[in-house]
Amino acid sequence: MSTSVEVSILSGISEISESDWNACACPEAQDGGRPLDPFTTHRFLTALEASGSVGAGSGWTPRPMVARAAGQVIAVAPLYLKSHSQGEYVFDHAWAEAFEQAGGRYYPKLQGAVPFTPVTGRRLLTRPGHEAAGQGALLQAMAEVAEGAGLSSVHLTFCTEDEVAAATGAGWLHRTGMQFHWTNRGYDSFDDFLADLASRKRKALRKERERAQGFGGTIRSLTGDAILPEHWAAMWAFYQDTGGRKWGRPYLTRAFFDALHAMRDDVLLVLAERDGIPVAGALNLIGREALFGRYWGCLEDHAFLHFELCYHQAVDWAIAHGLDRVEAGAQGEHKLARGYMPVLTHSAHLLTHPGLRRAVDDYLQAERPAVAGEIEALADLGPFRAED
Repeated sequence: MSTSVEVSILSGISEISESDWNACACPEAQDGGRPLDPFTTHRFLTALEASGSVGAGSGWTPRPMVARAAGQVIAVAPLYLKSHSQGEYVFDHAWAEAFEQAGGRYYPKLQGAVPFTPVTGRRLLTRPGHEAAGQGALLQAMAEVAEGAGLSSVHLTFCTEDEVAAATGAGWLHRTGMQFHWTNRGYDSFDDFLADLASRKRKALRKERERAQGFGGTIRSLTGDAILPEHWAAMWAFYQDTGGRKWGRPYLTRAFFDALHAMRDDVLLVLAERDGIPVAGALNLIGREALFGRYWGCLEDHAFLHFELCYHQAVDWAIAHGLDRVEAGAQGEHKLARGYMPVLTHSAHLLTHPGLRRAVDDYLQAERPAVAGEIEALADLGPFRAED
């Protein structure tokens, strides 16, 4: 006899215990090791909420979803009620505009995602052994909530391929995108990686690193207790500079960077310092298998310093610590010349209005092969030596 599953929606991550959430989000870390995905952990999502980066006034209203069977939490989902489409990196502004021009109301919508984090990971977080039941219950509940509340749509962004398969089986639409990731092919050093590149590309990267490292100061990689409160103050200044130029208003609050101090063992800061004072920096989170580049900023402009701190130093660190890959965030074809190759990303979308669903489906039918073709073309332009 199958056990019934009950699904509830919470008003914040604090309404579920860390142990129950993480039993679904990162069961691989229950032995004390690192999680595969640091962004879906209870403490990272708590940092977003407690710091005011999401919640009142942000357009991201937390509505985490929890599925229970026989009193046990078997699945959870980071879910948000959205009043805009900012901070998602899978762009649906055109869908919203078209629907509203036709007399519909696109917002609010439901978003299954980690806010401001274009990193692929599970969005339907299930306890081991409950994958099918947990995913099915969450997908069904999201659809029922959207229909019942008259919402236009539900979106699972940067989700996994198996989640897309489950969602499309339930009538959701599949969207693809592209990012650039660096993959460790068993390198023992950065020079080993360079040896994999075509001669011209190898020489260009060596010159680039030489120029960057000659900016007039020192570059340090810090993690754990080597990260001090003043380093967060510097990173906040860098983030404000970049966020102000990119988005007009930075998404994260100053308090979020203070909250990250509790996660410093899972953080890598790469700082460029002049006379001991940070003038530029890159913030990464460390997963069990990957290094995730997130934020960069500077107070001084120096040739190639951005590439050195965000890409080359990340590769150096990943090789030294035996990580499989570096994911350096959304977009950026400039990453290709630095060994970051194009990879496919996935999202799933439920549109409740039949007309909107048909229009979006037609669009995605054309977009998916276009994305695949772009990835194939860019891969041919990569810096690696041609295979013999």
